[in-house]
Amino acid sequence: MSNGREKLKAIAKKIEEARANNSDPTPCKLTVRQFLDWFGAKRRGAFIVSDIRNGLEQSNLCTIPDFELAYIDGTISIESILMTSANTSLEITDPTYRIGMLEAANNEPTSIRPDNNLNAAVTAMLCNDFSQLPVMTSKRDVKGVISWKSIGTRLSLGRICEKVSDCMDSAQVINSDELLFSTIDIIAEHDYVLVKGNDQVITGIVTASDLSNQFLQLAEPFLLVGQIEKYVRRLIQRKFTIEQLRSAKHNLDDNRVIEGPSDLTIGELCRLLQNQQHWDLLNVSIDRSEFVKQLYSISVIRNDVMHFDPAGLSDEDLKKLRDFARFFQTLTSVGFM
Repeated sequence: MSNGREKLKAIAKKIEEARANNSDPTPCKLTVRQFLDWFGAKRRGAFIVSDIRNGLEQSNLCTIPDFELAYIDGTISIESILMTSANTSLEITDPTYRIGMLEAANNEPTSIRPDNNLNAAVTAMLCNDFSQLPVMTSKRDVKGVISWKSIGTRLSLGRICEKVSDCMDSAQVINSDELLFSTIDIIAEHDYVLVKGNDQVITGIVTASDLSNQFLQLAEPFLLVGQIEKYVRRLIQRKFTIEQLRSAKHNLDDNRVIEGPSDLTIGELCRLLQNQQHWDLLNVSIDRSEFVKQLYSISVIRNDVMHFDPAGLSDEDLKKLRDFARFFQTLTSVGFM
């Protein structure tokens, strides 16, 4: 972590030196993935985001665009908060997730020109398993979209379809900073959206299939965490008094009422079972320290799961969730739970 903060301090120093010499500092540009690597991280979990934001604040720096909301392989610029505020009226970042965070929105799409022969479009769609193709004359100039539906509709009505322009529909184009969830209805209706950046260049195409794969990637960790939480609470059900359960509650959370195991967080469940006397009440031949260690690891992963990142969990963290869920399934299969 310290390596990242040291780099931020060095950047802040160069900016100050440039300002003292009345010259414009050269912005430090890199990808979000490279920026995370400075802090020994591969994804934007809750803890790492908090640590990076603290480091940026201490050095009076910010990233443009915000590193938490940009595409992970997209380029960000590290700049002075003071200079950015003066030049662009920087406001507090809106944490709402954007369509531009998705990988598909950042892969330049295959396109075809309107004056191309229809067979060229059909061949490209068949070879690449595409359901639609943007019809474009340049990276910024979208004329429409051709799809199996647009082709089939016109042929069924006896239309002559020789050129791509004979079979294209109007295109659904949205900005990369459009709210992610506001685009779902558009994609559901049209099966795709074309995404354009601030420079009006088409950066990608997000299809219904892309959305399905994205949410499937996010759903498995979420479901596994919920499954593990239920298993742990089932493990301790009717084993502890209300007073013992309440003793595990976080000291700073005075207002929350604990009436049963379901009211405890995973972190509090770890605290409960760290106590050897409490553990003995479970009457199970499992090593306490190893179990609590694994459970604590799951609590850290849970924070990352709830802190949405389209990049998803690392393979290592996903394996931990699957293995711990399988551990509880084994206990259940042998009749312990």
